[in-house]
Formats: sequence, structure tokens, C-alpha cells
Amino acid sequence: MKTTNVMIVGVGGQGSLLASKLLGKLLVCEGYDVKVSEVHGMSQRGGSVVTYVRFGEKVYSPIICEGEADFIVSFEKIEAARYSKFLADDGRIIVNTQRIDPMPVITGAAQYPETVLDELSGKGVKVDEVDALALAQEAGSVKSVNIVLMGKLAKYFDIPEKKWFDAIKSTVKPKFIDVNVKAFKLGYEG
Repeated sequence: MKTTNVMIVGVGGQGSLLASKLLGKLLVCEGYDVKVSEVHGMSQRGGSVVTYVRFGEKVYSPIICEGEADFIVSFEKIEAARYSKFLADDGRIIVNTQRIDPMPVITGAAQYPETVLDELSGKGVKVDEVDALALAQEAGSVKSVNIVLMGKLAKYFDIPEKKWFDAIKSTVKPKFIDVNVKAFKLGYEG
């Protein structure tokens, strides 16, 4: 069995670490050997956050090298471009179309690259765009963007929806289960 490599990338405070925890729990319950590694940039100040999730029959290292990611789940457009070099030739980027301005854009030192996703697609990258923020709002909480993205990722895995719901229930606080299940469904369908 081939090892599958998933990178979850975003900006600090978006819930990427919870998403990786959810995915890791789900995959362990499915009987895979799973390795998860978190890399925190200046995450508390809106900096880049990366999590590697690798699973298969036997996984020896948690690190994903350039050109090895089967999936990159990106919580923001610029983060998708920043980590696209890690994508395997036949890999796919699932990206939230939300725009979060980095500090150079906020201060006026740079402009936001509006066409970043078009540029990736133009290079032959498989880009699966989703307005995860709008779907999270529809689910009842802007904080469920991470679960919307997990719903979108779930379309590419042969794991029954009920098992994803079980993983959500074991990962989030009880009072947030319903919102997150709804967010997952919206991501899956969207």
C-alpha cells in the first residue's frame, strides 16, 4: 500500500491543527499507520502554519518533502501558492478562496496576488476551490472553515461519511458537534 501524504496549510488561528487532529484520529481508526507533524511559524501573529499527515501500511517519517504531497488542503489562497512546490505531479490542492492579507499587504508594502489560483491552474495544478468561509457561515459558525475543508477532502477518500462524523464527535467539544457535522456536509457537497 502506497503512503498517502496530506499537507494542511494555513494562517495561525484558522483551525488547521484541529483539522489535522481530526484527520489523524479518523485514519488511525481506519487501521492505518499514521504520522502527524506540526510546524508552527509565527502562528499566533497570523503567520504560516503547516501540518503533515502521512498514512499507509507503515509510515516511517512524518515529514513530506517537495513533490510528495498527494493533497494540500489550504486555508488561504496565498498559502496554496506558497506550498504548491510540495505537490506531487498527480496531486491536488483543495483551497479555501478566502483572502487573508499578510502583513506586507496590510502595511501597503505589497499587493495581494489576486490571480494566484488562476496561475496555479495555468501550470496544470489540479485546484479544487471552495468558499469555505461562506459554507461555514451557512453551517452556523465561521470557525468551522476547517471542517468544511475536511468535508471537501473527504470526497477523495474511500471512508464512509459516518466514520468522519464519529471522528468529528470525538475531536470537537459536544456543543459544537452539530455545527461541525453540518459544515462537513456542506464541504462534501460543495
